[in-house]
Amino acid sequence: MGYSVGQVARFAGITVRTLHHYDEIGLLVPGERTPAGHRRYGDADLDRLQQILFYRELGFPLEEVTALLDDPYADPVEHLRRQHRLLEARIGKLREMAAAVEHAMEARKMGIRLTPEEKFEVFGDFDPDDHAEEVERRWGDTPEYADAQRRAASYTKEDWQRIQDELDDWNRRAVALLDSGAAADSAAAVELAEEHRQHIRRHHYECSYEIHACLADMYVADERFRAHYDGQREGLARYVHDAIKANVSRRSTPS
Repeated sequence: MGYSVGQVARFAGITVRTLHHYDEIGLLVPGERTPAGHRRYGDADLDRLQQILFYRELGFPLEEVTALLDDPYADPVEHLRRQHRLLEARIGKLREMAAAVEHAMEARKMGIRLTPEEKFEVFGDFDPDDHAEEVERRWGDTPEYADAQRRAASYTKEDWQRIQDELDDWNRRAVALLDSGAAADSAAAVELAEEHRQHIRRHHYECSYEIHACLADMYVADERFRAHYDGQREGLARYVHDAIKANVSRRSTPS
């Protein structure tokens, strides 16, 4: 007997009205109707609905979805391949956006003073000023924040580019170390963690071991930082966190 319109709406997480609309425009016409005229959906209808919802999630207009699904030469497997490619592209873009947010927070925390053109050139397609309020709320009353603001005021675009290049190189080496199978508390990982702390001390503010440990916690607790690291390599946020913690536990006094 198939499934009623109410059942299908619950399965798919959409409204009955949406299914009625899809029927009216010929996008999803139920395969059967009861003697009383009620819609009944079969397995093939549900497969088509799944395809529709995939394309809709990816932003395709209904007219284009209809054309794609009604193409007589289209292979159902090819639809899945296309959707997989599009989803991978979407995931990649979201990871880039997450990394941009990470850069934005760091940039504003450091009191960046660049022109709009320079911001795009150094940090990508985001505006660090968008995160000014959050950064000031979290760190504005600390001496480290004041130190970072003071240093940043003297930096040129070339300075910021050099600092960012150093950080990008550190990220690449962290990924490589994780890929090598080295434990987070290995000598190499601990040294890399210490290098990260020294990078902050050298360019931004006096980063004690206590502060570095707090940053490590933020890298896994804050989804934006976690997405930035894990977007480069799954598990990197936790690896960096554990390496920093191992470094802190081994070095009882600040250098």
